[in-house]
Order: sequence, then structure tokens, then C-alpha cells
Amino acid sequence: MNQNVLTRILDQKREEVSLLANKAPLVDLRAQAEDTAPARDFLAALRARPGHAVIAEIKRASPSAGRLANAVDPAERAKLYEASGAAALSVLTDTVSFGGSLQDMRLAREACGLPVLRKDFIISINQIYEARAAGADAVLLIAAALEQEQMTDLYACVRELDMTPLVEVHSQDELDAVLGLSPELVGINNRNLKSMKIDLSTSLELRPLIPPNVTVVAESGVSNPEDVARLREGGLDAFLVGTSLMKADDPAAVLRSLVNDHGGRP
Repeated sequence: MNQNVLTRILDQKREEVSLLANKAPLVDLRAQAEDTAPARDFLAALRARPGHAVIAEIKRASPSAGRLANAVDPAERAKLYEASGAAALSVLTDTVSFGGSLQDMRLAREACGLPVLRKDFIISINQIYEARAAGADAVLLIAAALEQEQMTDLYACVRELDMTPLVEVHSQDELDAVLGLSPELVGINNRNLKSMKIDLSTSLELRPLIPPNVTVVAESGVSNPEDVARLREGGLDAFLVGTSLMKADDPAAVLRSLVNDHGGRP
């Protein structure tokens, strides 16, 4: 996604947030969120499988790859991912650019026992309450999309609702700002947001700058066991995989190959 695309998405997201605020007062969204059954522990699910935790993603389309699948049943896909060894799910809920919805996330979560990440462009506390009310166990916060004060406030809100914040960075400057939050979970996006190029070395270069006790997820560009092995050797703990699973003829086989790979070790 280049910066112009990111800007367009954020402009659209501000319109959506404004509509959401008019549709449902913040106090009502908060009440709905607090009345929802407790969140599943997303971070614990990843830490239970160090080096072999795959966050399997459900997404219908993307700005860079276009439509990824002609027909997607979120419930069936969630069951398949769970049976094939995923540690957790990620569901794209952005509609305009990714063709997803909160309903996709609800259906996926109801169909399985895995914790679920709401992957979207979160810029408002309203969206976090909305996510929890819909059953989200974790929420993505993208450093490139947020000012520092926004990030701090949204991070605190996610924690207050006993969800897991996955804070995404793709540069050292973003990482330096994020580490001030003392996060337990950080995602490194291997996609350059300006050129759209994917380079797994981004994860390998940034991982040593993150405290070893922080769980770190490699995002974008992970598509085969060799990628997983390389990143694991570089200290990455978990791997968010979307496009390769959505485009695969046999996503269960692809997922099993990623989960079960041991980097050449028995």
C-alpha cells in the first residue's frame, strides 16, 4: 500500500467513524463492549507456540492484490484454519478497500475456539468498543496511521477492555515511538508503505531492536516454510499469513506446512 492509498483509506475511515459516532453514542458502544463475554487470550495463544505460531488471515481482497477469492465463507475458513494448526485468526473488517466486514469477524469467531484479531484501520475509541462488542479478542493499531497521542489513548483503551493490542511498525522511527508504550506484542510489517515492495529483511533488521521478552509477529510476505524458517532464525516469534492462504488451492496444506516446518531441524 503506498502512502497515497493509506491516506485515502484513512480519509474514508474518518468518514466511517463519524457515521458510527452518529449512529451509536460512545456510552452505548462502551456498554455493549463491557457486556460482551470475556475476550480470548490472543497473546497467550501465540506464546504457547513459540516460533510456530501462525495467525491465519481471512481477507477477501486487498489494494495491492485485488480480489483474492471469489467466494469466502468466514465460518468454514475459520474451522479449516483451526483444524490445520493456526494459533489465532486475523479477519479484515475494512469494507471499502478489503471487502470485509465485522460480520465476517463475528462468523469466524463463532465457528471456532481461536482468538481473533480485528484487522482494520483503527483511529477511534469508538471502533475499539465496536470491535469488542462484536467479539474481537485483539485489535491492530498501525503506527503509520496514528499520532503518538492517538496511539497511547487507543492502546490504553484496548488494554482496559482486556483485549490484546497488536502494534504494527515498519521502520525504526515508528518502533522507537511504540516502545514507549512497553508493548507485549509488536508486529513488523515487511511491506514498505511507500513503494509497496515486500522485504522480509525488515523483520530481521528491526527484531534486534525490540526487547527479547516482547512477542514479535512478522507480517506480509510470509508464504512458505523457508520464509518461516528464515524469520524464526532471526528471532521472530509468530507469523501473520493472509494472501498466500487466501489464494491457495489447498489452504489447509499450505497452513500445515507453515505450522509444522522446523527449519530443517527434526
